[in-house]
Amino acid sequence: MSVDSAGAARAKRLKQMQSLPFDGQAFKRLVEAGLVWLRTNQQIVNALNVFPVPDGDTGTNMVLTMQSAYDEIRDLGHREVGQMAAAVSQGALMGARGNSGVILSQIWRGIARGLQDEEVLTGPNLARALADARDTAYKGVVRPVEGTILTVAKDVAAAAEAALQETQDPIEILEKVVAAADVSVEHTPELLPVLKQAGVVDSGGKGLFFVLDGMLRYIYGDPLNEPLASVQPIAAMDLEKAMHEVEPGQDFEVVVDFHPAEELDLQKFYGELEKMGTSIQVGEGDGMYRMHIHVPTENRYKPIDYIMGMGTITKVAIENLLAQMDEINRQSEPDRLELANIEPGQIAVVTVSPGPGISRIFASLGAAAIVEGGQTMNPSTQEILAAFENLPTDKVIILPNNKNIILAAEAARDVTVKSVVVVPSRTIPQGLSAMLVLNPDGELEAVAEKMIKSLGSVKTGEVTTATRAVEIDGVAVEHGQVIALLDGKLVLAASTVDEACLSLLEKAQAEEYELITLYIGADLPRAEANRVADIVREKYPEQEVEVQDGGQPHYQLIISIE
Repeated sequence: MSVDSAGAARAKRLKQMQSLPFDGQAFKRLVEAGLVWLRTNQQIVNALNVFPVPDGDTGTNMVLTMQSAYDEIRDLGHREVGQMAAAVSQGALMGARGNSGVILSQIWRGIARGLQDEEVLTGPNLARALADARDTAYKGVVRPVEGTILTVAKDVAAAAEAALQETQDPIEILEKVVAAADVSVEHTPELLPVLKQAGVVDSGGKGLFFVLDGMLRYIYGDPLNEPLASVQPIAAMDLEKAMHEVEPGQDFEVVVDFHPAEELDLQKFYGELEKMGTSIQVGEGDGMYRMHIHVPTENRYKPIDYIMGMGTITKVAIENLLAQMDEINRQSEPDRLELANIEPGQIAVVTVSPGPGISRIFASLGAAAIVEGGQTMNPSTQEILAAFENLPTDKVIILPNNKNIILAAEAARDVTVKSVVVVPSRTIPQGLSAMLVLNPDGELEAVAEKMIKSLGSVKTGEVTTATRAVEIDGVAVEHGQVIALLDGKLVLAASTVDEACLSLLEKAQAEEYELITLYIGADLPRAEANRVADIVREKYPEQEVEVQDGGQPHYQLIISIE
């Protein structure tokens, strides 16, 4: 289709849409479009990670939050836009994952408040809804930070209000809103220095842009299944996560490394791959490209043939997805845990754990319920709520054990009639430290207060592999290097795990503490872990050094210093 004919088609579509009332059913279609466009560009959002660690999951969290919102309204026949918006808000709240997902659910809550009792979407009530979305989102965060999704929500609301001076048409206002969101996202590094250091825009703000842009693309009649041309660093490609998103009919996983003969036309490249399969990722690094795709059996050689005509292929991997999924499911079958048997009136502790070994330790310390989750796998509000709703007590303490799970835990607290306290543990060592002061027969507030005080008695180290090159806080990192974080701050890069571990302990002044515990990740061989532990014991003969099987993904070591 020529540019002129495409423009004429869009103008015709726009005229048709402007003639229709935006009732509840039309609003449902807008929500679906926002979800689809966000999912199409999910990996772009995931790749916008400040630290070079393998936890880029903002896109995934926002997609799952939007999916929950849409699932809530999928079969609803409401004609009133206010009723439909209320249902969207409820679905988003229960499905909210991670900080970005929780803030997105608050944005939907504000929109629902602004559209309450409205029959159709109009320019004025859209502007009011976006203003309420801004206010609700800011109130939902204890210490709002500019240069984040909050800023984008604020700029969007301002654009809608300003647009009312020119038009009352909701589509024209949405056009202004999407343009403002785009500009706001690009401006986020100027407001948040860490974004500028990392060379990225805010991921949550970018996700919100895709939701709004998807709505506008639906109105225009533009495609929603062709992602924006984007390449992430090869080291940031999370092919393991892609295994958990296998769609029916996709039988094989194909990964191709290649050198294109000419400059790669990303939009065309994505477009051709979309005809062959799903779960498409494209990465670049060391002068080469890597393509990942899931395809049905009859298409398993098509990506290879296509790329072969574009340049030189250096490596090809084809795996049977069904066989891989069977193996993953077999390995991920949870061990039977001996959880605390809670009596009525006692305190039940719900804790989040990223690995089977850590789960066993939490269970041995008296946890009543354990929610699987951590980096790259933030549990939803609903999952946290379900963990304690049926326990035979109305006294509950939640240990999130991750900074990106605290808001979801608080959301679960706010939707239950039980007495729930969220102890804001940001790391696994903090959560385990809190468990050591648990008294299930004590007073809820008093026990929670002791747990909160205990969080400061432990330092947390994390050792992982850098997903990209970056310089943050004076620490220069190359992708593929081993890196270490101390209490969530990037502190060093090293060549080996043992070097990173020793340097981290030195920065933590471990010689002033009594106990060093190494929690071994799923990808670190036990023999290697024991070797690292022996080196640590030799370096710190006065400290007790323990080794525990953590089983956490992505992080070779989680280190507790207490």
